[in-house]
Amino acid sequence: MSAAIQAPATLPEQAETPTWQSVKRFSSDGFSVAAAIAVLIFVLLAILAPWIAPHDPYETDLLRRLQPPAWMEGGEWSYVLGCDALGRDILSRIIYGSQVSITIGLAVVLIATAIGTVLGLAAGYMRGWVDIAISRVVDILLGFPYLIFAIALMAMMGPGLQNIILALVYKEWVVPARVVRGEVLAAREMEYVEAARAIGAPRLHIMFREILPNILSPVIVVSTIRMAHVIILEASLSFLGIGVQPPTASWGSMVADGRGFILDAWWVSTFPGIAILILVLSINVASQGLRDAFDPKFSD
Repeated sequence: MSAAIQAPATLPEQAETPTWQSVKRFSSDGFSVAAAIAVLIFVLLAILAPWIAPHDPYETDLLRRLQPPAWMEGGEWSYVLGCDALGRDILSRIIYGSQVSITIGLAVVLIATAIGTVLGLAAGYMRGWVDIAISRVVDILLGFPYLIFAIALMAMMGPGLQNIILALVYKEWVVPARVVRGEVLAAREMEYVEAARAIGAPRLHIMFREILPNILSPVIVVSTIRMAHVIILEASLSFLGIGVQPPTASWGSMVADGRGFILDAWWVSTFPGIAILILVLSINVASQGLRDAFDPKFSD
């Protein structure tokens, strides 16, 4: 038999998934990737603080009171960013302070997003009195300035890490709730939801198995953006003295500790303030890149 052996047909190249296309769009944005790397560095600092901090952040040494940074006269390279009014190493306290800011930011955003997602799903899909009740509560809470609302709650509950998280969650959940409700109102009329209703799927199945996976992208993006806002609020509460209490290292309280020496020992307040600025700016830039990459309305 001399019949030529045919070469196998070339298999069509597998199409990229929408998620992978979004990841590629995000990775092509160098500015957003750099911001995400900066956020990752802060997270690693928080995790590895006990091993990389050069000194004990709570050890006081009055002989080093207000010691300047290493590059200034009287400074030492072993205390590269100088010391505060109690002789504590500022760099070590900044590193440990990242634990407080990132822990509170993540905890508040995760809890608030979970609560807001469930309530937003219920309001958007069930409509009726459920939607009216949840929407009115959201409107009432949005009428209060966030910081004043948190200050009032902290004044009633008292300072402390757990109370800060609760005070911020009490109002933070309204943002993901509104986002989820709006997305559900559009998704509940889609064909795949109508098909699930037609075969008799229960409400909870439709809400959590059909609708929720298709609206997660905007929820994740909004939650990332809100984390920066939560970190600023935590720093504000600590600055006012009703947040994380001494001697726990917190960026907000560190800025407050140095306000009385701002002219003579500017480094006490400046370096913690720079840490807040870099982290919040990095989160905002990275979340902007995530929004452009994952939200179809902003993608190319």
